[in-house]
Amino acid sequence: MITGSSEPTSPGGGANTLWHGRFAGGPAEALMSFTSSLSFDQRLAQDDIQGSRAHVRGLGRAGLLDDAEVVAALAGLDTTAVELADGLFEFVESDEDIHTAIERRVTELAGSAGAKIHTGRSRNDQVATAFRLWTRRTVDELAASVLDVAEIFADRAVKAGQAYLPGYTHLQRAQPVLLAHHLAAHAWSLLRDVDRLVDARRRIDVSPLGAGALAGTSISIDPESTAADMGFGSTFTNSLDVTSDRDFVAETLFCVTMIGVHLSRIGEEVVLWSTEEFGFLRLDDAYATGSSMMPQKKNPDIAELARGKAGRLIGNLTGLLATLKGLPLAYNRDLQEDKEPLFDAVDQVQLALVAMGGLMATATFNTDRMAEAAGSDSLVATDLAETLVVAGTPFRDAHAIVGALVRDSLENNVPLVEVAAAHPKLGEGVRALFEPGAAVARRTSPGGGGPGPVAQQLEALWQRLAEDRKRLSFP
Repeated sequence: MITGSSEPTSPGGGANTLWHGRFAGGPAEALMSFTSSLSFDQRLAQDDIQGSRAHVRGLGRAGLLDDAEVVAALAGLDTTAVELADGLFEFVESDEDIHTAIERRVTELAGSAGAKIHTGRSRNDQVATAFRLWTRRTVDELAASVLDVAEIFADRAVKAGQAYLPGYTHLQRAQPVLLAHHLAAHAWSLLRDVDRLVDARRRIDVSPLGAGALAGTSISIDPESTAADMGFGSTFTNSLDVTSDRDFVAETLFCVTMIGVHLSRIGEEVVLWSTEEFGFLRLDDAYATGSSMMPQKKNPDIAELARGKAGRLIGNLTGLLATLKGLPLAYNRDLQEDKEPLFDAVDQVQLALVAMGGLMATATFNTDRMAEAAGSDSLVATDLAETLVVAGTPFRDAHAIVGALVRDSLENNVPLVEVAAAHPKLGEGVRALFEPGAAVARRTSPGGGGPGPVAQQLEALWQRLAEDRKRLSFP
């Protein structure tokens, strides 16, 4: 077990900080307690080590570390990485963040070579580098998870066949659409989330290493070589900008929040559809909960939590934007507040994606109930108006005629089909519009909810899913 017992002390009696030379005494306990980020930034450990390895190799290429020092420092980093991964790393009081802790331990292991690894580097560019590495990797993983859920919706859309249901606006029955069309709509919204993540990744993929605290360094380092070493697509062009830039955090957090908003909308639909009032969907027992008091209950807790957590995600995003909006160039300690919102948002959305994906993959659709709901006469109203339009009636006039027919049907409690068939501009021929499934079959325009366009859409959807799967195979 690592004890850190050889840790030197500051003139004030406490453990050394990274700035102890400037101060006559050690930091107050209140300062260390308030400013420490170790409780949450430990998840950057392996990313910090990756950045430190690249920096050490860069110092070696620059002649600032000899071959033996490079070997010793890299060996110290490797040992530290294993200790952290295996839970053997023991932190000490002076470890205010994971970056300090790693440097301390490498110095214990590698001696003077470890003490040199911060040459030409500030915690400002060090932290920004580690956080970009973590965010880039996380965006890749998150995009793959979103794509998995989109594929579940696409698969359920194919299996839905010719089942249909009412489409809704204002939560009022509007026009019938194929269930496949409805499910595919959710898939397309999730694919936009994938697209946003892929696009955001390009702006994340910039190495800050070599920017120093804010102005670079007089030491002959090569930021481009260390960027390539870490697999970054490019390096910074302005040291002031890159050390203070947290656009990539806000943008990623927005992408994550949008995923959460889409999952919330799906969750709201699951809540409604699984009620006895709707009866469109039955939850699998494995993805539902019961009541502690009412034996008959089967509750959509996953859907409700997906809906509820969207507010938490929105709070994380707005909180970070509020932190960033008043900061002058360049680095300010306020930026320590950039990590917890993103960590929390990613954690919650990853859990939600898995849970909601499982819920949707196992749910059962009550297509008979859907067809019954879609069989309401009122859902044929648009088709009646379009029939008049095709016969030469201006649409506004047709709209008014059919609106009057609907009112007449409701006020006199006469089926709309009878009222329409009796109208001189419509006649008996309109009865065919009221046959089960007839209205949905008439939705023939590209991108519409009828069988023809939906078949084309599903083909395009699966092609897009395959393309995105390839696109996620980043170098």
